[in-house]
Amino acid sequence: MSFEDKGTGAAGRKIVNLALQGGGSHGAFTWGVLDRLLEDERLSFEGISGTSAGAVNAVVMTDGLAAGGRQAAKDALRAYWQKVAALSSRGVFTPSPFDKANPDFGLEHSPGYLFMESLTYFMSPYQVNPLKFNPLRDLLAESINFERVRRQQAVKLFISATNVKTAKVKVFNGKELDVQHVLASTCLPLMMHAVEVDGQYYWDGSFTGNPAIFPLLFECESPDIVMVHITPADRPEVPTTSPAIMNRMQEISFNTSLIREMRTIAYLTRLIDAGKADGAKRLLIHLIEAEDLIRKLSWSSRLNGDWNFLTHLHGLGRARADKWLAANFDRVGVETTINLEEKYF
Repeated sequence: MSFEDKGTGAAGRKIVNLALQGGGSHGAFTWGVLDRLLEDERLSFEGISGTSAGAVNAVVMTDGLAAGGRQAAKDALRAYWQKVAALSSRGVFTPSPFDKANPDFGLEHSPGYLFMESLTYFMSPYQVNPLKFNPLRDLLAESINFERVRRQQAVKLFISATNVKTAKVKVFNGKELDVQHVLASTCLPLMMHAVEVDGQYYWDGSFTGNPAIFPLLFECESPDIVMVHITPADRPEVPTTSPAIMNRMQEISFNTSLIREMRTIAYLTRLIDAGKADGAKRLLIHLIEAEDLIRKLSWSSRLNGDWNFLTHLHGLGRARADKWLAANFDRVGVETTINLEEKYF
């Protein structure tokens, strides 16, 4: 593939890479973003890097593109999230009527959630679930044609997981993906057994790459990366309750690797601007974020799969993507559209 003038392709179409964060049910915001971006035929997608829920969105979208193009990708994403809602309605994390009436979409009045949350304090998934029951496995197998994903050449696909033994990020290439790889990227250690892939064991990729940016740097030609950021890095208040503290600890750990990569990109950009990095590739970073929206939600809403909540997030994602396109499309392929120093330093 050849790229004209910094990521601008034939007939003025602009070629971008996508970087999709994880966040449980909050990934429905990313669904909304992708739904809107797929409608804009001025954009093409070269590579997608995703983690956890971002990995699922990435693989479902890729499968749809391979099956029938943009509309098929939109349909596949909607069908997947509908199945999430149907599965959730039969699961232990079903929101109570009180939860459904709460604007923060939490599960604090859900008996199943309260029971499982308390259980995680003193029992591991190896004790609670010795048979490794995981409904997500069947959902992924039903929703995604992995053979088609491995064969497709529509986009370059990368999903991240965390090696439990080495603490290193593992990036799986689209040409090798199966259900186990996606399960590895989405594995929450307090709720699921570590996922084995080729003799190694993995937890959620958010610990080490949320999402990993470096595959898009080294494996893709387009310099433009559109990142969908849904895990709050900044919160104005200091948490004082045990659940709030644990939530904040996870948010920090889920953002650390991304912040480090963004700082490296900012430093490399300064070197390029100073003429001290001849031959280095300049990345152009763009951001569609939900941090301010997610901060208003309960921590437990990450496990809320109610259809009304998912479509609420989907609508917010579409609106944010629409706003981003209106403000920044002309700058794609030309310049970074966020202040990296302000955002990540």
